[in-house]
Amino acid sequence: MAASAAYWIVEATGDARFPWRIRIEQDGRILLAVRAGHAWPGAGMQVFCLREREHDPSEPLVPHERVPVAHLARLGRKLSVTLDRPRRKRCEFLKLEKRRKDGTPYEQIFFRTEAAVRGHRSGKRTELAANAVLDVVVDSGERYPWRFPGARVGRRRLPVGDYALAHEERPVAVVERKTRDNFLADLAELKGLQQQLAELSAYPHAALVLEAPYRDFGDPDRLGHWPAAHVQRVLAELPVLFPRVQLVFAGNRKLANLWTQRWFAAIAASLARPAPDSVREPLARYRASPADGGVDTRIRLAILNELPDGFAVASLRRLFPDLPPARLTRVMEQLRREGRLRREGHGRGARWWRGGVA
Repeated sequence: MAASAAYWIVEATGDARFPWRIRIEQDGRILLAVRAGHAWPGAGMQVFCLREREHDPSEPLVPHERVPVAHLARLGRKLSVTLDRPRRKRCEFLKLEKRRKDGTPYEQIFFRTEAAVRGHRSGKRTELAANAVLDVVVDSGERYPWRFPGARVGRRRLPVGDYALAHEERPVAVVERKTRDNFLADLAELKGLQQQLAELSAYPHAALVLEAPYRDFGDPDRLGHWPAAHVQRVLAELPVLFPRVQLVFAGNRKLANLWTQRWFAAIAASLARPAPDSVREPLARYRASPADGGVDTRIRLAILNELPDGFAVASLRRLFPDLPPARLTRVMEQLRREGRLRREGHGRGARWWRGGVA
């Protein structure tokens, strides 16, 4: 069964210090609930929040807004939230661990919007501090392997791929390295290459790294007997057939080696810095719905495919009772400008017909 949408729900509490209760809910389960001083922080603001541990069902709460959630994701130690609406749609919850004077830990959660994140002095800082020592495994079949300065490098036969990042003795990231000529030779046995990439897809992180720029694969002088159109078609299909395998055109051997080392370092940093409870727990309970273009797309499809021709706005509102009428009107007006919908009449008696003006 497909997951239903999660919702961002804001309610007024009447509390002077924390006048807003913000929660993310899906299928009746609360993924995250906090008490905050603002319903939506302004530019340059980050709002301190208290994570709600228990909720008194008798507490009087006044509904403020209810918006579908388009996406939840982890960004380092932050929970990133994208709401399904045209404006004021991106925010995050940052969790910091602090210690009291007696050494006992406590948490601080800050609510920040996209405008605040962009304006913060840390806006250029990377999320993953890559300072861990890497455990790199080089396949024993590699004759002239890449170098990984500062890493612990071992050699053994890998089930698939040429290089692997090991974590607790298990490969967690695998790279298949190919020169331009290697890749062109594989085209003669394309099914074998696809099988190889299917095996790579089984790992948490996987990449096919080409020691050549993309332009080489469109240059007939560099492709031998292979037509450029066929080669480019294969390169376009591989990410579609194997979306879990990154396809990297590194340019040359040196840059391919450098990209792989830095990629391994970022993965190692992520593993060494697990997500805090305030991020891990909501994501563990969240069931992502397949991307379908969002609420505006669902409104468009309902208008074009579900409602009878000559429908009234009230019929559309019954299909989307949680949405503000202005949003429905905006989508209808957009379809009208595209020539796919026309209006007859005005006010409550107006009827909407598919197709442009006769």
